[in-house]
Amino acid sequence: MPEPKSIILDWGTSSLRAALVSETGETLDTRDTTSGGIQFVKDGAFEAALMDTVGAWFAAHGPIPVLASGMITSRNGWIEVPYVDAPAGLGELAAGTRQITLGNGAVVTFLPGMRDPAAKPFPDVMRGEETQIVGFGLDKNRTLVLPGTHSKWARVENGRIAGFQTYATGEIFALLTKQSFIAKASEPMPGAEPRWEAFDRGAGFAASDARAADAFLSAVFSARTGVLAGVLTPEDIGDYVSGLVIGSEFRQARAAGWLKPGEAIGIVGNNVLNSRYSRVAPLFDLDIEPGPTDAAKRGVQLIAGQLQLTNEG
Repeated sequence: MPEPKSIILDWGTSSLRAALVSETGETLDTRDTTSGGIQFVKDGAFEAALMDTVGAWFAAHGPIPVLASGMITSRNGWIEVPYVDAPAGLGELAAGTRQITLGNGAVVTFLPGMRDPAAKPFPDVMRGEETQIVGFGLDKNRTLVLPGTHSKWARVENGRIAGFQTYATGEIFALLTKQSFIAKASEPMPGAEPRWEAFDRGAGFAASDARAADAFLSAVFSARTGVLAGVLTPEDIGDYVSGLVIGSEFRQARAAGWLKPGEAIGIVGNNVLNSRYSRVAPLFDLDIEPGPTDAAKRGVQLIAGQLQLTNEG
């Protein structure tokens, strides 16, 4: 097995994902635990939680460096790392890191999140997604979408993350389909294939009718009236609402100026969400450019490499 060079952590509120990585960037081993999520760590015992997860790697390979990103760097995490303001590139992100030394001598580098001071009505923020953007590439001007609970639309210009905006699409979808009148009317089918006709109907409504995005609170009621009209079935509702909220996100992103004519949109996310966003993009005359599946890991390595260059210089 190649010699491990570092441990990369994606440490969030509900889970801790760790990767043992070689000099060439190869993932040699992984750990994924929900018990290590920030919300489950009691009395600030983060070092103990880390050792529970990756202690065997230290025992086998010595005190190799650790690179941590995500909510572990927030005020609720191990150490609060101040946000780096946009626009920012590798240099600014590397300069914004903070370090501590563990009891075994391993150095943990905490990566900063980012803040967009130009966002309205208040500065927008992200922690972790900036590594995905860097890992996708800062080599050319482009817009990227990062689907998720809190989707991000970001603009890369002149080798820097110029700005970004958050859309609470995934969280709104979950609330609507699990806790609202929609949840009472729908009949979810876990593990079933997506009902693409229903999804396309919701996305098409959002793309073609201004009411869907500009009066979303009214449009979402169509999930019920569609069933009453006999057009949607209870099994259709989840995918219909998914199309409606994602289509509304695209429409609002276009209104906010994130979509640039003639440019492809980069996408970084899991395959399930990527397939849905890629299906909506043509409704807005957009091409999708998929990003690497390991964008976050690449981004962390690039920031760490820049930090090393800075320290050596």
